[in-house]
Amino acid sequence: MRRSITAAVTALAATAAFTLTAGPALAYPPTPPSASTAATQLASLTVKTEGSTSGYSRDLFPHWINQSGTCDTREQVLKRDGIGVTVDSSCQPTAGRWYSVYDATYVETSSGVDIDHIVPLAEAWKSGANTWTTARRQEFANNLTIAQLIAVSASSNRSKGDQDPSEWQPPNASVHCIYAREWIWVKYTYKLSLQSAEKTALQQMLATC
Repeated sequence: MRRSITAAVTALAATAAFTLTAGPALAYPPTPPSASTAATQLASLTVKTEGSTSGYSRDLFPHWINQSGTCDTREQVLKRDGIGVTVDSSCQPTAGRWYSVYDATYVETSSGVDIDHIVPLAEAWKSGANTWTTARRQEFANNLTIAQLIAVSASSNRSKGDQDPSEWQPPNASVHCIYAREWIWVKYTYKLSLQSAEKTALQQMLATC
């Protein structure tokens, strides 16, 4: 019996050591479907030439709406994705730090954090959102139930801009698998189209899973 207890304690210690040394615990959006499911979803999406940004404006995607109490969408994501986050009565963070998975760096103040739309608003517009109602676009811009919003460093978000995976991928290659799964999940959920180069890039990223 003593031997069994000793073995269990040893195993527990090994597990704890792995947890502590395996890198930061990533606060992430809702977990996307598996790579195999993502591949199936990707295969079902319409591939066609990308539309234009004619008529596009961020204002057509009302974002950072109220989500709960005094918290808007941005503030909800800051609380969800941060470490040790505290907020004031207006839901503004007063303390916390954020691990930006795109560039594998910590951000120590909320002012240095951007909330990235995994599938950018302009990309969605060119992929079919130009035909949506304002209510549908608002839902897309504030959706917390799928992996569409994530807190990342302002520098990495601005480097990405409105580019799709054929043009930009996170510098931190270790998240290429989950980034592709997230991107596909969003496009599949909203039945958005994609261009050929974008599909090829996503397939290559899924191959890293």
